Amino acid sequence: MLDVAALLRETGALLTGHFRLSSGLHSPGYVQCALLLEHPRNAKAIGEALAVKAYTFLPSKIVAPALGGVIIGYTVAEALDVPLIFTERKEGAMTLRRGFRIAQGEAIVIVEDVVTTGKSTRETAAVVESLGGWVAGFASILNRSGSLNPFDAPYVSLLELNLETYDEANCPLCARGIPIDSPGSRYSR
Repeated sequence: MLDVAALLRETGALLTGHFRLSSGLHSPGYVQCALLLEHPRNAKAIGEALAVKAYTFLPSKIVAPALGGVIIGYTVAEALDVPLIFTERKEGAMTLRRGFRIAQGEAIVIVEDVVTTGKSTRETAAVVESLGGWVAGFASILNRSGSLNPFDAPYVSLLELNLETYDEANCPLCARGIPIDSPGSRYSR
């Protein structure tokens, strides 16, 4: 059985410090899934394990929000032998580009690396639904939302991680003057 927690430690993907998450929340802990998935053998093993859990959703396609969900989305799609497409931000709004299509009523599973507030994942679901797709389920490597299922469709993850988060106005790390790092893609500009 795949030990995701051990892989987080082995790859150095679980970081400590003062971080601004893609959600805008602050946290003393951050999971850099790029490090977790850096070696293809890890990405493949994690994708296969997540595919086993997402298989019951019977997707005809995987949709992943860029950038974080693309690698894991690809490996899950490969394990399920279904296509992968991804959403990306254009002028701040999540959109489907590059000629990707979703058929009317098509069963979609949205795959993400980490779910904290689920904002990018929900934005991706809205894109899928606006194009006529049906979100059959959600899947992620890590669930750090604090809820077993923060979505309105079935959800699976490989690991629940309860790392503290704070609104910027109530962040004790900010109050202590600890410099902040913004390793996620949304605030890296």
